[in-house]
Parts: sequence; structure tokens; C-alpha cells
Amino acid sequence: MTARILLLGATGTIGRAVLRTLQRRGHDVVALVRAEPADDLGVPLLKSKLDDADDLSRLIETAAPFDVVLSCMASRSGVAADAWAVDYQAHMNMLQAAERAEIGHFILLSSICVQRPLLAFQQAKLAFENALRASGLRYSIIRPTAYYKSLSGQVGRVQAGKPFLLFGNGELTACKPISGNDLADYIADCISDQSRHDRILPIGGPEKAITPKQQGEMLFAMLQKPPRFRHVPLALFDIMGGALSLAALLSRHAAAKAELARIGRYYASESMLWLDPETGRYDAEATPSTGRETLVDHYARMIAGDIQVERGDHALF
Repeated sequence: MTARILLLGATGTIGRAVLRTLQRRGHDVVALVRAEPADDLGVPLLKSKLDDADDLSRLIETAAPFDVVLSCMASRSGVAADAWAVDYQAHMNMLQAAERAEIGHFILLSSICVQRPLLAFQQAKLAFENALRASGLRYSIIRPTAYYKSLSGQVGRVQAGKPFLLFGNGELTACKPISGNDLADYIADCISDQSRHDRILPIGGPEKAITPKQQGEMLFAMLQKPPRFRHVPLALFDIMGGALSLAALLSRHAAAKAELARIGRYYASESMLWLDPETGRYDAEATPSTGRETLVDHYARMIAGDIQVERGDHALF
């Protein structure tokens, strides 16, 4: 079954993968963009800042009807102002417009880290998730674990002969990462798979959970280098965050830096796995899996120079 889809976030890494998958499957896609993309996406565009629900509704009416809204849109930095403007309010405006246009299904790419929402961007994402669930529209909320690109920042370091950086002993956290292509397939399947309707869907990749130390060992083995690690204490984030929080009283710039330090601390100390609400512990075995692409495959393509990975503002390295 093919559908007419309004796609948000089509210029991002995952959004582009989703767009390619939807096109390959024969869906009719229109991309809603906030700014003119640097390249041709190959589909019709609607341009909106998404800051006015009424204007957005009128714009969507010009291209209606649509069967599905599919959002891969997210704030770039994760700092509070950006997060609440994009992860929450822009999505709320889109939800209101979707209701007016009688679009029956809203598919949202969220994040598994909203299970323990200690940061502004997580709280904003979760607030919209709750609004979507309460709206009466059919929904599919996908909460992926770590992306391969988020585990790619130290490939160049190791290639250059530098040590692999670890927080603590390198075994404080684990994740079950998923490739962009496998995630795109999973998201596209939500259109017609009724078992994924009106559901929150945590999802990871096809392999067992992996710790940062295991990632480093894998890289050294692939490059045929003896393992070299440098351990960074988590307390470093606390010191930085404390100093920046004091400076934030006088400077918006410092406030944003303080939030980025908190984001770094979170990712260095929290696993990206399903969180058991009864025990409060992350459970690798209970984290669902999908796909075929492995992290080894991804690293091999990076080492060979076949792909380059552009990483977001949440990157630690």
C-alpha cells in the first residue's frame, strides 16, 4: 500500500534516509522544510518556519490531501530555547494543522533517552509525545537507541594513532546502535504495519549491546593496532557544568554551554537501552532489535573512506 506523506526533517541524516526509503517504496512524498535545502531533495517542497499553526494549516491545504505526517525533525543543539521551540512547539503547530487537514496518522521519530528526562530537549520531546498520544490521531512514536553516527567520532583519532577516550572505566553505559538505513526501513514500515499503530516503539539494531570500551577494542582490532585507552573522569563534566551554571546567571551564552555540558554528562553516564520501569535499570535483552547492518560494517566503510559522517551538536567527541 502506498501513501501520500508529508515529511518533516527531510534534510537531516535520518530524514534523508527515510526519504530515500519512501521513494524506493513508491510513496508520494512532499517535504515540509524550514529553509531552502542546499541540494535538490527530489520531491516537492512546502516551506514554513512552523511557528504559526494557522499559516501552516493554510499551507498544507494547498497540497492536501495527505495520509500521513512523518516527522524526523529535531532541535539542532538541544539547549532549552531551541528544544521547546522545535521539539515541542513546532510539533504542536504541526499536530494542530494535521488535525485540521484530517491527516489520519502521525509518525514521530523521538529518542529512547526520554525514558529518563533530565534534560530540556528530552522534556520537550516527551511533552509532545504525550500531546500526540492524547490527540486522538493514530500515532506511531519511534524511540531509537544510539545511531551509528553517534559512535563514529573517535574513528579518526584511532586512525591517527591517538588513544580512545573513555569516561570512567568505559563500561558505565551500553547501547544497541542502529544504522540510518535500518531505522528508515523500520519507520517506513510503521505506515502500514497495524501492530505499530498507537504504540511507543523502542528500537535498536541487530547486534548485542556494546559498551564504549568494546567499541574501542573493535576499532583497534580492525586497524590492527594495540589497544590504547585514556580514561576521563565523569567529575570533569560536573566541574565544567558547575562553573558554567554560575556564569549562566550573567550570560545566555554560558547558560547554553552549561546545558551542553549537562547533555555530555548524560550521554557519558546513561545507557541508550530500554529502561525497565519497575527496576529502574536498563535492559539490553528487552531492547527490541531490527535490521541487518552492523557497526563493524559501518566502521569498515569509514576506515576505507567510503563514507564521511557529519555529527550533531550532541556529540561528545
